[in-house]
Amino acid sequence: MTSTRGSKNILGGVLQSCSTDPMTGWFRDGCCETQANDRGRHLVCAVMTDDFLTFSKRQGNDLSTPRPEYAFPGLKAGDQWCLCLERWKDAYAAGCAPKVVLEATHQIALERVSLATFQAFAVDANTP
Repeated sequence: MTSTRGSKNILGGVLQSCSTDPMTGWFRDGCCETQANDRGRHLVCAVMTDDFLTFSKRQGNDLSTPRPEYAFPGLKAGDQWCLCLERWKDAYAAGCAPKVVLEATHQIALERVSLATFQAFAVDANTP
């Protein structure tokens, strides 16, 4: 699946789906799309790790606990998720940044992180 909004990924191609199981994205359509009121800028298609999930919880964003009232299943290591750009940068600075699916990461992310940095964390979309 690809972006229905015509967005580009950080490699310059059409933005690919990050995950539909669990369903992710600002629009909950599987893609790391954004819009003006997405203050978190959910741009980075990241592959969750136990280290990152622990880090995020310590930062006040518990992504591992299910929240049925929001239809949120909770994430586990190996799940792909549209992560907030600043949270990825914080994890990078702390030494626990998760891997990134380049084809599913929105090109706007390059405004704050270099392509070379993302490439160092690249993982194939089919084999996280």
